[in-house]
Amino acid sequence: MAKWTPKHEAPEPLEGPVVATITGGTILWFVLFLVQLPFYGWFADHGHTWWLWTCLAGAGLGCIGIWYVRRRDAAIKRDAARKEAAAEG
Repeated sequence: MAKWTPKHEAPEPLEGPVVATITGGTILWFVLFLVQLPFYGWFADHGHTWWLWTCLAGAGLGCIGIWYVRRRDAAIKRDAARKEAAAEG
């Protein structure tokens, strides 16, 4: 099994603007839904209404994602503040 043993430690995960990224993606899904909505008849005639519902589902799941990453970001900040306070005193 030594063949598959890593030879170095994994790098730290990169942190970026997660809340902004998820919010932007959610807005994009909702805008795509709104843009396609006037063409509902065409989509229904051609059997492509799932395109609209996919965009709406993406927006809905994105709202859950926004809630999740905002709570995660707040928890990370609380933990950093707690560690800083423990180091000072």
